[in-house]
Amino acid sequence: MPITLEKAWDFFSSPANLQTITPKEMGFEIISSFHGSKMYAGQLIEYHVRPVLGIKLYWMTEITHVEDKKFFVDEQRFGPYVMWHHQHHFVEKDGGVEMTDIVHYKIPGWFIGDFANSLFIKKKLASIFDYRFDKVKELFG
Repeated sequence: MPITLEKAWDFFSSPANLQTITPKEMGFEIISSFHGSKMYAGQLIEYHVRPVLGIKLYWMTEITHVEDKKFFVDEQRFGPYVMWHHQHHFVEKDGGVEMTDIVHYKIPGWFIGDFANSLFIKKKLASIFDYRFDKVKELFG
């Protein structure tokens, strides 16, 4: 992104901006209150999402690690996955900032969950991150 590290960090470390970079069809809604304007280790964030067929699901993540202007990690505490671990890394580069998302997840349901993942869940996640890429490009150039 052709912006400063401070501007990138300020935007992405604010829970209030999550809805801005999530596709509308996900029905993403933050339902918890914030304690401060920036993410911090130990913070719990609660959402409603509608990822499949408009079915509303409850999701709670915890911000488990934060290193200012370098990275933060969110992990699911309750929600649709057996396991969700999402790292957000920020590196200053010539003329801007490179942001990298690393996601590890596991779908419930043993082999049926694995089948559902290969059939549509993995594609849905990829489309969400493609949307975020395009939205970030629109917002920051």
